[in-house]
Amino acid sequence: MLDRTSHIPLAAQLAGRLREAILQGTLRPEQTLPASRRLAAELGVSRGVVVRAYEQISGEGYLESHGSAGTRVAVRFDGRGTPAVKTTPRPAAVREAMIDLTPGRPSGEPFRDREWRAAWKRAIAEPVQIELPPASGTPALRAALARHLGASRGLTVDAGDIVVTAGTSDALQLIATALRSLGKAPRVLVEDPGYPTARRVLTAAGALVEATPVGDDGSEVRQLSSLASPPDAILVTPSHQYPLGGRMPVQERLALLDWAEQNRVTILEDDYDSEFRHTRMPLPALASLPSNAEVILIGTFSKTLSPWLRCGYLVVRGAAGERIKRTRQDLDTPVSGILQSALANYVDGGGLARHIARARRQYAHRRALMIDRLGARDDLKLAALDGGLHAIIRIDEQVDAREVVQEAFKQGVCVVALEDYFAEGAAENGLVIGYGAPSDLQLARALDVITAIIDRKAKSSTSGSA
Repeated sequence: MLDRTSHIPLAAQLAGRLREAILQGTLRPEQTLPASRRLAAELGVSRGVVVRAYEQISGEGYLESHGSAGTRVAVRFDGRGTPAVKTTPRPAAVREAMIDLTPGRPSGEPFRDREWRAAWKRAIAEPVQIELPPASGTPALRAALARHLGASRGLTVDAGDIVVTAGTSDALQLIATALRSLGKAPRVLVEDPGYPTARRVLTAAGALVEATPVGDDGSEVRQLSSLASPPDAILVTPSHQYPLGGRMPVQERLALLDWAEQNRVTILEDDYDSEFRHTRMPLPALASLPSNAEVILIGTFSKTLSPWLRCGYLVVRGAAGERIKRTRQDLDTPVSGILQSALANYVDGGGLARHIARARRQYAHRRALMIDRLGARDDLKLAALDGGLHAIIRIDEQVDAREVVQEAFKQGVCVVALEDYFAEGAAENGLVIGYGAPSDLQLARALDVITAIIDRKAKSSTSGSA
């Protein structure tokens, strides 16, 4: 069945055979596949080969895992040569599900992860506490995160440097409140284009938000140096500029640290997508580089696990760190103790690292699908594909991206216009495609809808100008 003389990896060969069997109807919906150990023994390969093959086509939407109940076929063959997603009977009004390509939505795989469920069982079995969780987070989770950041981001960090948050929005509220404790409304510089929620949250928390235009690789220090007066803080996304996708070069990172130190500006480093790099190794976090500048690293489980958890963390040091800890003490923790305990178990048991490795393979495959479908087109320019869970599609000006968004929504595809991420600068014409949550089948179908709309509008524009 598998050709050991081929240059194609055994896992890829097995994935191809399983995919073909599903499409031909040999493997039918709800049919349970053999356990990975049993199939590995039958094929004479390592269990890892089978696991990788199962993960590959599960990410494509052909299989779904049911834990101890096994892995089952999730699509049926419609008789016309194309697979169709298996559905259960539902009211007609909701039968055709919207394909949501909103950025920032990860795969839901961890919630079908045996290790994740085991981590929760251990947390539930612990003695019930009658005290509030520590304001900065439970010692177990802070210690687990310190070890995780050391292994994944090269950060030498003590558990005492970590403050647990209820995600990025809570972290930004906490930081703005701590800065306000200095007696004035803090001026916070944000990237343009950038994260719209960050602008909204900082403004609601009492900060004076100002936007600075950035290029594909993020903020440039030469622009910051030309400011009439330095801000109190600057929010940057150096690992994967959001949404343009570039990464700040090392020399620019060092220059930013030097500028911040000289001007006493606190750097807020949003490290949201650092775990998912597809083409190059991640650059070191600003917080890990030698400098006397005050850097606050903002991390979250929203992209690695799910925003449903509403949990993240800050790495804080120095005077800014002490202000944040005092503010957290005043406000108390918004994160439940049992969630913190479950996450500590999951991180320390290696479950998070293994999940990230699996998710990285899924996202890399969907990235390849994006390139395969769109990369050869001259009228579309792909960007932001070095890492993360989203891509940018820049569109020729003859087609209005906003109209594409509206038409796609009518056809069951939710996609976001690139212009939504601009605060003040001249908006670019394009789309932001989140490919983390949809299956490969859903993503392919959505791209077919989007490109058909673009082709039709481009043809209409050409004929109209003739």
